[in-house]
Amino acid sequence: MRKHFLLAAFALLILTSCSNESSAVSTVESMKTPQMENFDKAFKSLGDPQNRPTEEERKRNTSELSDRRKALLVPASKELILSTGVTESELTRKTGDDMSQIIVWATQIYMQKSDEIRKNIKSDK
Repeated sequence: MRKHFLLAAFALLILTSCSNESSAVSTVESMKTPQMENFDKAFKSLGDPQNRPTEEERKRNTSELSDRRKALLVPASKELILSTGVTESELTRKTGDDMSQIIVWATQIYMQKSDEIRKNIKSDK
């Protein structure tokens, strides 16, 4: 009888632990701004069949994205950067409209905002 009680208590503890974990994950997702979500979707879209590297792009064997694939990320990247209060002219001045620089800047902003969300979640617990 004791074994069954301990086993049930242990199972209940595990289930409670797992449910808390999933609520924390959904909280991170729900705290993302629409611009962050769009940036996330843009990166995920690189895995879509029509957006994967072509044979020619693979033959170049570089770790850098092709211009075609960068162009998929730029609109969401600009949107994320502009959401921080940066103006179009400032964006152009700092990046020279270089797609790589725009994507890198947006990635830095995304990571910073994600860290802030995680810190807020930890402080709420």
